[in-house]
Amino acid sequence: MFVLMTVADTICIPPYMFVQPTLTSVHSEIEAKFPNRVLMDAGLVVCRYGDALEVGDGVLVAGDGAAHHEVVFRLVVFRPFVEEVLVGTVAESTEEGLRVSLGFFEDVFIPGSRMQRPSYFDKESGLWIWTPSYGDDQDAGDGGDTSGVKTEESEEGSGEDDERFEIEIGEQIRFKVKAINFTRVTNTVKGVQATTTTTRHSTSAASVERTLSGAGASSAGVDDEVEMPVRKRSSSVDLSDASKVPASMHITASICEEGLGLISWWTTADDDGGNEDEEELVEVADEDEDTMEE
Repeated sequence: MFVLMTVADTICIPPYMFVQPTLTSVHSEIEAKFPNRVLMDAGLVVCRYGDALEVGDGVLVAGDGAAHHEVVFRLVVFRPFVEEVLVGTVAESTEEGLRVSLGFFEDVFIPGSRMQRPSYFDKESGLWIWTPSYGDDQDAGDGGDTSGVKTEESEEGSGEDDERFEIEIGEQIRFKVKAINFTRVTNTVKGVQATTTTTRHSTSAASVERTLSGAGASSAGVDDEVEMPVRKRSSSVDLSDASKVPASMHITASICEEGLGLISWWTTADDDGGNEDEEELVEVADEDEDTMEE
């Protein structure tokens, strides 16, 4: 989730900082410039790591009294890898999907097509609801809806006795990273342009064919299960008439696998009982130690 990145940049030290040691001034300028900033195709900078590796001689530029140093340093960068599993908090629920917060990063989006199946959006409560059908998994795999999202007709036809799992705001959720998107917004002659670079696993032709035909993954051959390499793709969009500028970095995630979703869904009574047994063992061990001391 966090990586170390070596960066080379020109650090400008203003004249009022000349009284300090050069290394101290360089560190202060790095901490003021880089943390909480997204570096394109790199990630979100968290903080500086250690001292600067190299600090060049100061260079004066005509008309500027500051000293310009070529500096090599390291940064702690938030950049999860594709298929990494993370835990966050549900921050917002809309008909398009869920927005998840990691505390220091707010732009994690889980689209409705990547929810647990079958799921639907309840307009009255404004929450996504998972209604698992344990006995119909095979039927759904043979001819079911490949989108995994219930329609309004299926929502009305579901009985009140069906098991419902609501994804409530503020709950902890476990998700898997599917794509990392970096967006660069620039002003051009044609207007405001947003160029997005997406990093994700490429899809094999066999997996696309299975998805279109509705066949289950269990019927695929061994060769079809080979993990495809990570690839990058760029696209440009005109934002001249857009009211909202996209985030510089946002993550597309999924909970459409076993073990993913709200943590409370996968917490059983056996887990709680195991914790109680451990506490009892600790208490018995303490009593034995007291007896031996007496």
